[in-house]
Amino acid sequence: MKSVILAGGFGTRISEESAFKPKPMIEIGEMPILWHIMKGYYAYGINEFIICAGYKQHVIKEWFSDYFLHTSDITFDFTNGNEIIVHDKRAERWKVTVVDTGLNTMTGGRIKRIQKYVGDEPFCLTYGDAVSDVNITKLIEYHKSHGKTVTLTAVSLAQQKGILDVDDNNTITAFREKDDEDVSLINGGFMVCNPKIFDYIEGNKTVFEQEPMKRLAAEGQLKSYYHNGFWQCMDTKREKDKLEELWASGKAPWKIWED
Repeated sequence: MKSVILAGGFGTRISEESAFKPKPMIEIGEMPILWHIMKGYYAYGINEFIICAGYKQHVIKEWFSDYFLHTSDITFDFTNGNEIIVHDKRAERWKVTVVDTGLNTMTGGRIKRIQKYVGDEPFCLTYGDAVSDVNITKLIEYHKSHGKTVTLTAVSLAQQKGILDVDDNNTITAFREKDDEDVSLINGGFMVCNPKIFDYIEGNKTVFEQEPMKRLAAEGQLKSYYHNGFWQCMDTKREKDKLEELWASGKAPWKIWED
């Protein structure tokens, strides 16, 4: 199964960093948060990624183009025709497709534009600015068990995110904006989608979290997978610093992989 990661926004709420690079390339422990997200998926056996890039998309492409070089021991032999010898390959066995989905394309439009790279099969989908210790294997198993179009990970936090109304069968009956009285379930990303999802997206101006999500909920095609473990987005400098402190402590909850 492939994992699609939305990484094309401007990141205006963390402009101290995003003025120079896309938000998913902001570093936690000297590695982009995008890398942390991918390492989490890789720990569950997913090694094929489609990155929906946009703002400063060249930064993402250049980082991956250098990744193998930066994670290996290399000899540059200028005495033998400028030969490059790789001694120790430590890069993950990833296949990464970085797609320029447009500078001003909305989240739904970005998903629509990578349809040809996904093919006619279910895929994982998440945002390029949040880390979690959600069990991806169990999430996928749950998605396959109910047969609906989308499963999203629901987390219990009082933040300014899309609010979920969930019935006793874990079916999301409404997807709406947060109001002052809401303190419970929010959309934490880490979704699994069937290819049918592309039929819910009209074009570049479609915001995935608005009409498509609301329509899925109204049709009973949106399921929740409740996660009561760690989840944290990186919308602001304060949240970035919080993640940095956790990583520096050696006890980052989202680090489920071995070094």
